[in-house]
Amino acid sequence: MEVQWAGVKVPRMGPQHTAVGLIFSLLLGAWYVQGLEMSVGKIPFLQAVNGSTVLLPCTYLSCIGIKDLYFSWSFNENGTMQKVCDSYIVSEESKPDVSIYRERVEFIGKNIVRNVSILLWNITFEDAGEWTCFGRNPKEKGRNHSTIFTLIVVDELRVVDNTLTIIIASAVGGGIAGLMAFMLLKNFTLFVLAKLEEKNKECLVTSSGIDNTENGLSGSKADSKPTPKRK
Repeated sequence: MEVQWAGVKVPRMGPQHTAVGLIFSLLLGAWYVQGLEMSVGKIPFLQAVNGSTVLLPCTYLSCIGIKDLYFSWSFNENGTMQKVCDSYIVSEESKPDVSIYRERVEFIGKNIVRNVSILLWNITFEDAGEWTCFGRNPKEKGRNHSTIFTLIVVDELRVVDNTLTIIIASAVGGGIAGLMAFMLLKNFTLFVLAKLEEKNKECLVTSSGIDNTENGLSGSKADSKPTPKRK
């Protein structure tokens, strides 16, 4: 008895199913792009003098809006995250009631500009390190994001020596000025030579005309002399 194997065809997705899948992928990508983002700015670090007051910046952004947004600041103290402050922002129009757990910290953020920054007064060397700004937005199914701001504390700010930069800039500027002067001198020399050559051509033409005139007059005078008669 012969056994025949029946091939099983895999059903193919029609155009409608393909279009639905593509739209779903685009919507999923758009949701991901529009997700919550916490930011400390383009420069995520600061060098400050011991005893000064510094701003630790942080802002949040969510294209689809927020609802009961939770945010917090934490400090990495020898590998242990110590909570500095936290609060909830009910809506974009509400003001958060911030709880502060560390001394010399002041919340100065304003929700109207999506700002959750803090001030750190009279900083010490113990404040140097990584400060983390965290946010979680339930409106985005609990999506969260965090960013780190690094604080560097020094005795005094170092003055950057720009001597080498000034020397290089002066050398480059001098070279450019010398090149421009050379080009101007070259153009002026060519102009003078052209004028002299033109003047010499005029002198040659005038001299040639005078010579031809004198030769013509001499010839006519010679022809006008009568032929002496023979005796």
